[in-house]
Amino acid sequence: MDASAFSAQDHAAMRLAIEASRAALAAGDNPFGATLASAEGAVLFTARNNQNTTRDCTGHAEMVLVREASAALGPDVLRGATVFASGEPCAMCAGAMFWAGIARVVYAASQDDIAQALGGPQLATPCAQLLAQARPPVAVEHGLLREEAAAALRGA
Repeated sequence: MDASAFSAQDHAAMRLAIEASRAALAAGDNPFGATLASAEGAVLFTARNNQNTTRDCTGHAEMVLVREASAALGPDVLRGATVFASGEPCAMCAGAMFWAGIARVVYAASQDDIAQALGGPQLATPCAQLLAQARPPVAVEHGLLREEAAAALRGA
């Protein structure tokens, strides 16, 4: 997607997600971050991957975001909100965001970027394909600050 299609608020929220991905890597976790923004674009919450430090295989940034934001802000705040993810969400995270009522997902680095930087196992069904099948569907946009997020995946 063309970067000009994204607002200044979108850019700011994604930068926070990418900063969180760098913080995750520095802490010994996988380099992924996620930011929650209201439908109006106000940043509400940011989380990072904590899989390794918590020894929890569900500690993906988006899962942590949904759990912690729901606990801190209440589940109603998530309904209609946007998640900005530094990397393309996996099927588990896509499902969690759907069940939380997230209306829009924007990701930076693609599954291919992630595989190239990190290798490892993948659930290769694209996030957009999964969420397009949801009822109601969840809007998925991608490519915002992709190069910056891909560099963070590589530790750069």
